[in-house]
Amino acid sequence: MPIETPILTPQTEKSIQLDEPWNVIVYDDPVNLMEYVTKVIVKIFNYSREKAEVMMLEVHNEGRSVVWSGNKEIAELYIQQLHQAQLTAGMEQASH
Repeated sequence: MPIETPILTPQTEKSIQLDEPWNVIVYDDPVNLMEYVTKVIVKIFNYSREKAEVMMLEVHNEGRSVVWSGNKEIAELYIQQLHQAQLTAGMEQASH
């Protein structure tokens, strides 16, 4: 019996898009001190200080750092928490 290729309907394509990971990005800003950015990343994401420092240095040197990837709804929650901590942050859909 031959294997049939499933037909993707617009609804199926939409659900596939929703399942793709989203990146949470922290951007460099002229206001927050590097130590503060590190502390916020540790607090929100429960990362080690060493991992948070690497991300903070990437923000400082490259202008941005992807600090988390995953489900869109969780990414939105992280963005809200970063904004409450006065960090400049955003999200984008991860590329394939």
